[in-house]
Amino acid sequence: MNRTPLHQLVAGLRQNGLVRFLEHYAEHYPDAHLKDLVVDQLGPDRRMVVAGREVVNFGCDSFLGLDQDPRVQEAIARGARNWGAHNGASRAFASVRANDVAEEKLAAWLGTEATLIYPSVTLANLGALPGLVSKPDLLVVDEQAHNSIQDGAKLARANGIPVATFGHCDPVALRKALDAAGNYRCAVVAIDGVYSMSGQLPPLAALNDVCLSRRAVLYVDDAHATGVIGDHGRGTVRAALGDYSNALVVGSLSKGFSCLGAFVGCTREMKQLLKMRSNTWIFGGPVPPPYLEAVCVVCDILASDEYAGLMTRLNANLARLTRGLADLGLVVEGGRTPILSVLTGDEELTLRAGNHLFERGYFVQSVVFPAVPYHAGVLRIQVNANHPPEAIAGLLDAVAGLARAYPLPRASAQRRAA
Repeated sequence: MNRTPLHQLVAGLRQNGLVRFLEHYAEHYPDAHLKDLVVDQLGPDRRMVVAGREVVNFGCDSFLGLDQDPRVQEAIARGARNWGAHNGASRAFASVRANDVAEEKLAAWLGTEATLIYPSVTLANLGALPGLVSKPDLLVVDEQAHNSIQDGAKLARANGIPVATFGHCDPVALRKALDAAGNYRCAVVAIDGVYSMSGQLPPLAALNDVCLSRRAVLYVDDAHATGVIGDHGRGTVRAALGDYSNALVVGSLSKGFSCLGAFVGCTREMKQLLKMRSNTWIFGGPVPPPYLEAVCVVCDILASDEYAGLMTRLNANLARLTRGLADLGLVVEGGRTPILSVLTGDEELTLRAGNHLFERGYFVQSVVFPAVPYHAGVLRIQVNANHPPEAIAGLLDAVAGLARAYPLPRASAQRRAA
């Protein structure tokens, strides 16, 4: 049979280095791969059924467990009854009233003048970042910023915008990058509020001091902090800087909020400019109205006295797991957010370690290159407020067994090497 151009395209794609790397591990370790999973059933206490096995899900970023809250679920149902499943138009033409109400509620909770809702954090970064800068300006990106920030920077560069990078979370490196850029009208410095693989928080105050002295504005992807960091979950920018006078913040509506979408917190003037300059907002579909109703309900929950109880449960689970992993002598990053990463190192070992825990009833994300540096694989554990204490204890027992079965990196060895 003659090979069609489509066959040739597929063959070409399979020669890509990254595709070959990923296919290698999928082929050679099919029993340990644990990617592209299909969940057949969800139950209480973060239980789920995958491949005929019931496991406790420690790979879920619904940190507050609000996806299981009856008020949130009823809001989605109410939204479908009121608005239908979708309003079927770009927001550049029309928005349902629920969209305006949700943006007003988000701004009131966050403490910004306004917010602009996007369908996802990735689309926010791909649209807002290239839209914020023009050729006389400068875009500067933390070298470990989220992939969607990196892709937004690529679009900006393709538009003729000068783009630079700086050393991870390093204010001195940021100052050098800005100084080396020469003349520019204004700079936008794009960073993460929480680095999702490590749970690390950047030195926002020090970075902002550099920005203020160098005509630069902070752009903070705060997706993993939304709802779980700071007073009533308002995030890292409010917690570290006290206000948004020199910062734009991107928040997630699909993690701590357990809904769908993202938002940019900004001034009213900036909101109007983003509506004109952000292609993913203009040409992308909107968040479906049922989820907008749910966003309003979650805003009310986060702003209420109930929030303290949710965070008490979440922080108790996080502290219990952090202490337990430290007692095992493993190399663990994170602990200030509901994300913990246990260093495993080698790619094969990382995949087999994840499968070991899965076979014992616990799903965690086994993360390998290119999401993390080569040979720096991790088991990424995400803690939720609705994990029962016995699930935390069970996972720790399973990790202890893993540490006996596999040569995991040890904290004592790292300290000696340092």
